[in-house]
Amino acid sequence: MKKIFPAVRRYFILILLSVIWIVPAISIILTSMKSRADFFSGMGLFELPSQIHWANFTNALFDANLLLYMRNSLLISVWKVPIGIFVAALAAFAITRLEVKYPRGIFIYFLIGMMVPFHVALVPLNAFFAQHGLIDSFLGITYVYIAFGLPFAILVLRGFFNSIPKELDEAAYIDGCSRVRLFFSVILPLAKPAIASLFILDFLATWNEYILASVLIRDRSRQLVTAGLMNFIGQHGTDFGLLSAGVLLNVIPIMLVYVLLQRHFVEGMAGAVKG
Repeated sequence: MKKIFPAVRRYFILILLSVIWIVPAISIILTSMKSRADFFSGMGLFELPSQIHWANFTNALFDANLLLYMRNSLLISVWKVPIGIFVAALAAFAITRLEVKYPRGIFIYFLIGMMVPFHVALVPLNAFFAQHGLIDSFLGITYVYIAFGLPFAILVLRGFFNSIPKELDEAAYIDGCSRVRLFFSVILPLAKPAIASLFILDFLATWNEYILASVLIRDRSRQLVTAGLMNFIGQHGTDFGLLSAGVLLNVIPIMLVYVLLQRHFVEGMAGAVKG
């Protein structure tokens, strides 16, 4: 009995947390199926309409330009995430595998970037971008995203690289392997779980970023998906069915990335923490 009670309590807490998490998701799904008239008819939040308003999804994609915003975000994410992870892997490799001076100090220097919120850089970044004609530039905001994403990526990859035995390096050097080949042929293949985990987290962070996207991208045709969704909110009223449909469509790319890479996620984060 003493062993059963803690297990029941644990599962009860997990079920309760699951319900708390899923209730908002259900409300968004049901809201996305309602028309404007349904909201003025006194229909309950969790009540399914008699006629599902599928036009919310097509209107969000084409009439409200969500497809354009998603394309812009995908264009940046496809470049930013792999490049950011590659640069972080090079830095983590140098800290853990090469004989650089003060590796711990360099690592702490990178970690300082995690302690400084990027909000404090908004004003100087905005001034710099305006001065050099980088406002509305995908290339400019990609550089900023890479810079802000490096500290966490280096933290994860350094931990994982430290968990790889150094004896593999010695064996590779004996076989005539150079440092460049060691990085590409030994370390990176072994770090696939950590890279997959970082890909998910970095893609999620880049796709959902709003502050920088709204400040540095002002042209509506070049807006990213998070800032573009704010255009669904009107000055004299908001179509919540249209907005909810847009939010659901926005989640699809993130879910696809997670489903494709989820089997590596736990293993990669566990290796990073252990290292």
